[in-house]
Amino acid sequence: MITLYHGSNVVVSAPLAKIGRNNLDFGRGFYLTSLRKQAADWANIIAMRKGRDAKGIVSVYHFDKDKAIEDGVIFKIFDSYNTEWLEYVVDCRKGKNVYAKFDVVEGGVANDNVIDTVEDYEKGIITAEQALGQLQYKKVNHQICILNQEVIDQYLTFIKSY
Repeated sequence: MITLYHGSNVVVSAPLAKIGRNNLDFGRGFYLTSLRKQAADWANIIAMRKGRDAKGIVSVYHFDKDKAIEDGVIFKIFDSYNTEWLEYVVDCRKGKNVYAKFDVVEGGVANDNVIDTVEDYEKGIITAEQALGQLQYKKVNHQICILNQEVIDQYLTFIKSY
């Protein structure tokens, strides 16, 4: 059982996999992180975008990853920023549904810290090797995208929000 966090401006006690946009890093799904500070920072960014009356809220969950793996849930895990991660993120951001064959995708975030490098690669300004050379010096944040509603319903349990 692992603890995961989701940053928003609302409590998300009943997450839905197909609410978000299609062209995000790991596809259309429900995004979480194992890093509490990362979720809190994201919640505060969302709240600032919503206006002065909004506040950041972090929802906390338990995810039975071991049971999910045991039951045959299809995971794609990127252990580092590598060529496969880079191509996957670019394809997802272009709206390709390369994520359709997975239930859960886990790995580094293409956040403000790394997005310029990803976009330069996507535009052909730099090669994959140059992009990965730049990314090796970036702090890797963490995200898990659950793409399958059944996985949310069976293995993700809402604990609380703050």
